Amino acid sequence: MPQASTRFTRRAALTAAFVLTAGSALAQGVPGKPVTLLVPYPAGGLSDVIARLVEKPLAKSTNQLVIVDNLGGAGGSIAAQKVLGAPADGQLVYQGSPNELILAPLAMQAVKYKSEDWRMVQIIGSFPMAVLARKGLEANTVDELVELAKKADAAGKPLTYGSVGIGSFYHVVGEHFAQTIGVKMTHVPYKGGAPMLQDMGGNLVDLAFFVVDSRLPGFVDKGMFKVLATMAQPGKPEARFLEKYPSINESKSVKDFAFDTWTGYFVRKDTPEAVVTALNKHLATAMADPEARKKLEDLGGRVPPMLSVADAQREYERQTARFRGIAKGIKLEAQ
Repeated sequence: MPQASTRFTRRAALTAAFVLTAGSALAQGVPGKPVTLLVPYPAGGLSDVIARLVEKPLAKSTNQLVIVDNLGGAGGSIAAQKVLGAPADGQLVYQGSPNELILAPLAMQAVKYKSEDWRMVQIIGSFPMAVLARKGLEANTVDELVELAKKADAAGKPLTYGSVGIGSFYHVVGEHFAQTIGVKMTHVPYKGGAPMLQDMGGNLVDLAFFVVDSRLPGFVDKGMFKVLATMAQPGKPEARFLEKYPSINESKSVKDFAFDTWTGYFVRKDTPEAVVTALNKHLATAMADPEARKKLEDLGGRVPPMLSVADAQREYERQTARFRGIAKGIKLEAQ
């Protein structure tokens, strides 16, 4: 018995030492290994821009070097696997959204992780979504769109909608819309938002349920597409460039159809609590930086109220349950 007790004591001491060592630099604000924000998309996109506006204030708060690293591919799963395969010390942090961590495991057989493998540290920004239509579509409101979609489906020529891939957030929302109004629509997957919007500008795809930013007025002015509605709850403050558009929920045909897309930071679920708590507070401090907030708002985003560690986890679980419910409702199958 004494020998077993001694082994247990040593094991406990080693575990405690690991936690203290892993979390010391972040938790105590002393220089340590660089913190890497791993972005699961190529440089130059919106996700990359967001990471780079977080980089400087996070480095100031942690008193450590912060690096942005881009690793795209397979719906964000390549970058995700890299984080899951790295030590759980908070030095490699995943920048994610419902697209990569909730929907990708449901839609792609190649994705071997699940949502429960992750711990949300903080949501740092959200961006609005809108119902976009090609300029030549014979509908200018959501109610007109619903009527047109029903006629097209009855005629055996369903409307088309684009997304950035099968099982993506925008695919799921588009299919959910079709199911909500009781029609069939044809999904057209693309490898990215840019080619999808180009085809919409060429009147080759009818619709998209898509994230929008401050570039929207320029796209509309150029005739690339038109905006039928936002996807905000009525009465909710909206980005200035969307103020003149109605919410889809103000239509007669569609209610309770509010969506936006958010970006947050995640670590492995077994990351020590001290590290998660420290990262949570440092990210909250970073997003209180006036310059960082202004840059994100200039992009058309919004900095939400910062969450505690416990609230962040509850919100992640709520979002996971919501999107799994929608995926089940549309019979999303892994491919």
